[in-house]
Amino acid sequence: MSKKTKNKSENKTIRSVNKNIRSSNRKLKPILKSIVGKKVDIAIRDLTFSDKRISKDIKKTISSAVANAENNYQYDIDNLFVKEAYCGKQVIMKRFRARAKGRAAPIIKPYSNLTIILAEKEKEKVERK
Repeated sequence: MSKKTKNKSENKTIRSVNKNIRSSNRKLKPILKSIVGKKVDIAIRDLTFSDKRISKDIKKTISSAVANAENNYQYDIDNLFVKEAYCGKQVIMKRFRARAKGRAAPIIKPYSNLTIILAEKEKEKVERK
């Protein structure tokens, strides 16, 4: 099998991964769905004014991806948008809490992985006849 070669004209995607976020996937997914497709500055603004505790960690991950784009690929920050944002399961920390009559109740503390992928919008070509 041969490897497919990428053309230099293809867009590079910028990826930032945040591992071990102290939140469940169920709480992360609605926030991530709300920022996919938006420009980076609008996504960061929306996360800044969000009531959710976990939005601060998502904002840090997006800011890291923007810094990667600027420093590694010399992309223009104004043209960046959130192409993909997804989360996956990580470890689950299990604890027990004492209850009445000598019983114990489980406490489950889930962790998640967060991946943000940014891309640069290409300038639209205007053709006039």
